[in-house]
Amino acid sequence: MTQVNQNYGAENIQVLEGLEPVRKRPGMYIGSTDERWLHHLVWEIVDNSIDEAMAGHCDTITVTLHSDGACSVEDNGRGIPVEKHHQTWKSTLETILTVLHAWGKFGWGGYKVSGWLHGVWASVVNALSTKMEAWVHRDGKIHYQSFSAWDSDGDISVVWKTKKTGTIIKFYPDESIFKITTNFDYKTIKNRLRQQAYLTKGITLTLLDERNWERYKYYFDGGIKSYVNFLNKNESAIGDVFYTEKEKNDILVEVSLQYNKDYSNNIISFVNNIHTPEGGTHLTGFRTALTRTINKYARDKGILKEKDQNLTNEDVIEWLVAVLSVKVIDPQFEGQTKAKLGTTEARWAVDSVFAEAFSEFLEENPTSAKAICEKVNLAARARLAARAARDTVIRKGALEGMTLPGKLADCSSKDPKNSELYIVEGDSAGGSAKQGRDRETQAILPLRGKILNTEQARIDKIFWNEQVKNMIIALWTSIWETFDITRLRYHRIIIMTDADVDGAHIRTLLLTFFFRYMKDIITWGYLYIAQPPLYKLTKGKQFWYVFNEEQKEAIIAEHGIVGDNIQRYKGLGEMNPDQLWDTTMDPQSRKMYQVSIDDAQAADEIFKILMGGEVAPRRKFIQSRAKSVKNLDV
Repeated sequence: MTQVNQNYGAENIQVLEGLEPVRKRPGMYIGSTDERWLHHLVWEIVDNSIDEAMAGHCDTITVTLHSDGACSVEDNGRGIPVEKHHQTWKSTLETILTVLHAWGKFGWGGYKVSGWLHGVWASVVNALSTKMEAWVHRDGKIHYQSFSAWDSDGDISVVWKTKKTGTIIKFYPDESIFKITTNFDYKTIKNRLRQQAYLTKGITLTLLDERNWERYKYYFDGGIKSYVNFLNKNESAIGDVFYTEKEKNDILVEVSLQYNKDYSNNIISFVNNIHTPEGGTHLTGFRTALTRTINKYARDKGILKEKDQNLTNEDVIEWLVAVLSVKVIDPQFEGQTKAKLGTTEARWAVDSVFAEAFSEFLEENPTSAKAICEKVNLAARARLAARAARDTVIRKGALEGMTLPGKLADCSSKDPKNSELYIVEGDSAGGSAKQGRDRETQAILPLRGKILNTEQARIDKIFWNEQVKNMIIALWTSIWETFDITRLRYHRIIIMTDADVDGAHIRTLLLTFFFRYMKDIITWGYLYIAQPPLYKLTKGKQFWYVFNEEQKEAIIAEHGIVGDNIQRYKGLGEMNPDQLWDTTMDPQSRKMYQVSIDDAQAADEIFKILMGGEVAPRRKFIQSRAKSVKNLDV
């Protein structure tokens, strides 16, 4: 029986006032305190300016990364109200920056629709900053207030006259909260601003980096139609770009799409300018209407001849790039992440608006319609062939008692949490890994040569590829529409290839396969890349394993190592089992990278460039980065 504390009373209850709860548990408010969530501070401020733009009060937003480590966001909106607030008796500006859940999204006469979803806005940014400053241009005056240690330095003051309107917020992230880094990444912010510029047509978004004086400006009069053109820039387009915008039952629906010759699809959805990676009711409405509309058109035109022949959703979304954006009053979301829309009305609004407009598009653009129908028909035939191939693979496995691949040296543990699979380049390295491993927890699957490039191969070809098939069976999850993450046999899947050009190519082929056909393995954090040493340095009885050039030069300079005492490892097969264990497989000393997808859109684009069929974009990508490559082994 648990002993009860008889002295439990009021003195045991801790009350966190003001913004203290945010600093005590920052993860509850922004998710985490790593680099990704550092940038969430920027998004919180920028999203408010975007709300002003969506309401028609702002058309220019500038984000500045200052040389002293601060970030500022300036807009030409109406300016945050500065008069005393009737509940707090502080200025409205101070209330917004120091009181949780205080802003114009709660019926203060603010916004009809808002992208601001978390209910905390700038007060949390203030709480997680060492200093914040605010300048409000409003009523012909510039109002200023500063905050240190998340509290006001004094009352709001008027510092100058102005004819402008708008708000500037400048903040300094707190290093005691963001211990990993407080250094803002220019590229991350640039990509986010570009996306927002596409979603709010007619708005100018500028990023200025004072640290190295880089500057980028975005303005897209075409909105998400321009976004689709951007997403399709490395592909051979099929037909014209479709676009529609219409309000239905107080929900503004905006859709743009275009087909291309790529095998994968890329459908991105937004609610009030916020990305919804898990989709939701708006995406369901779009997919349902797309399938129904193409089926009806194809049947009316005699393209589908058999009465029971129907194109599936998988058929019509292949080769498709689409952007779906809806503006919803008081959107309802599923779960805490705000990643999936649950508003039922959004489904029917999108279905109705899109179906009507896309049906007209197909009728008015017969050339584009014919090209689209030919491609989705090809996808349907490939789907049937792939299903037959998949069923054959699975049926064969079932008849053999789901026999694991012969080359797989499995581990003894049957608990996925304690089990890891090394996917190893070549039989030689595979042999060393099998001898040097921990047989209880480490399984080894050697691959022979380069696997199939799954970016350019159809799904039916993928099922018949021996190397891919061995991975599918070893992992136990299947792929494609029958993929099941709960069946995964290992919770650490480690790609271990040679530290040379061929090894990098094989690693990229494997990453492409996982990204396209087993993305959940990456999303759940189960995929890793082993980092074998580049060199072994020796002096007398001492030796050092070295993982980069800088480390090598430092050890050489410190210990005076020269000549034959520097061994360059070009392949894992050069290591004996003990060396491979000590350097690359021992959990106590190994170095590994966990694969993650911070920006799915950017990742999708990179895989298309590097592994797709178009040569020109790949050549341009390589040439633009050639000068930054050091110590290349050819």
